[in-house]
Amino acid sequence: MHWFYSSLKNRFYISILALVALSLVVIGATTFYFFKEKNDQYHFQRIQRKEKTINSSLQYFLNELEPATMSEFITKDFDYKLREIADVNNLPIVIFNLSGKILITSIDTLFQERYSRDLSKELLIKLDQSKNGRLVERSSNQDINSYSFAFNKKNQKMGIINIPYHPSDYSNKTELWDFLKRLLTIFLLLFIGAVILAYLLSTYITKSIASISSKIKGVEIGENNERLSWENNDEIGVLVNAYNEMLNKLELSKEKLAQNQRQIAWREMAKQVAHEIKNPLTPMKLSIQHLDRALDLSKGENRDTLKDFQEKMLQQIRILTEIADEFSNYAELPKGKMKELDLIEIIHKIINLFKHEENVKFNVNFQMDSSFRLIGDENQLIRLFNNLIQNSLQAMDHNGHIELNLSQEENNIYVSFIDSGPGITNDIQDKIFEPKFTTKTKGKGLGLALAWQIILNHSGKISLVKERVMGAEFKMTFKKA
Repeated sequence: MHWFYSSLKNRFYISILALVALSLVVIGATTFYFFKEKNDQYHFQRIQRKEKTINSSLQYFLNELEPATMSEFITKDFDYKLREIADVNNLPIVIFNLSGKILITSIDTLFQERYSRDLSKELLIKLDQSKNGRLVERSSNQDINSYSFAFNKKNQKMGIINIPYHPSDYSNKTELWDFLKRLLTIFLLLFIGAVILAYLLSTYITKSIASISSKIKGVEIGENNERLSWENNDEIGVLVNAYNEMLNKLELSKEKLAQNQRQIAWREMAKQVAHEIKNPLTPMKLSIQHLDRALDLSKGENRDTLKDFQEKMLQQIRILTEIADEFSNYAELPKGKMKELDLIEIIHKIINLFKHEENVKFNVNFQMDSSFRLIGDENQLIRLFNNLIQNSLQAMDHNGHIELNLSQEENNIYVSFIDSGPGITNDIQDKIFEPKFTTKTKGKGLGLALAWQIILNHSGKISLVKERVMGAEFKMTFKKA
């Protein structure tokens, strides 16, 4: 596990550094490209300005000349003036005749081979077709050449002025690299800061995740697991909330598991109790029946006493049989024959069984245009409501009222069962659905446990409303058909 978090920390750390480095590279490349474009644009515009200046300076010497005398005009004095203009503008100058042959250049002899080539016919055609007699071209090696016609005062073409321009020979490149050096220094400082920040963040985040992991690893079913607290509403906070929610669900699952285990244990016990009770009942009943036949033959004065004993014994046997049957029914509650039923009809059918209860009033409330049909077993549902009513009658001493309120919403049917009895004391409210013996003389302690099991068989829920001051209220939920 330690290896996992160390690896996670390293991956997170490297990811942040890679992201920062990539950002710096992209910014640097974009900056370099931007400055390069600006630098090229600057040089292109510069040679255009210089070409106009040089052309104007040479125009002064060519105004009085004729095209035919251009070659003869190239003298030592003109060569000196050409070099002077070139030095002032810090640019080389080459003059060609109208046929593209070189006439004179300001370039030193050592470098003249580089500029001694005659102009091609294609270039002469392009220059002749250009606007204002000017043409600026960029070669494959990024050199820039400006070509323009020189005119006399009669506006006759005298020759072609060429200004070769090499951007690499000028200081703009140095300015660009100075800027990039400063930018690189800033990037280096930012990268160092990012390294420190990435380390702190990776340590902080992985430490939090490691803490949560250790808590999750220590979760034990059946134990009181400690919740986590996180003040910030961030990704770690979402993880902490999910962990705490998982613990809450685990607690509910633990309670349901414990309840199911208790139900299983009670079922097993109910089977055993029913079996143990039923075993002696049959021979007891046979013995009493034999005693009854013997009484018919007896005319002694003890006959009435024996008859009274016989009736009491049969009554107790019937009670034990009922108890055994209740335990047996609870232990072996069938899954039921499920079909579509009308819950309103079932409730009215059950209430009709208690018409003889003159001092008990039943109220059934529901919305007439609503559907209360569900998938269930009719016999089990009758037993469910029968047990609830029997419990209420005993609690009210057969004097009071019972109210059933039905409602439905989307896919659920809700039933509220309320009686006017004394209610259920707080000390047993959490245990009423557990099978147990009751202190009532006529109760077996299985009615609500059986109701809970029937509701469970119908994929529903039943709960006691604990906030009531008077009477008992049960909330039931069923799935609509």
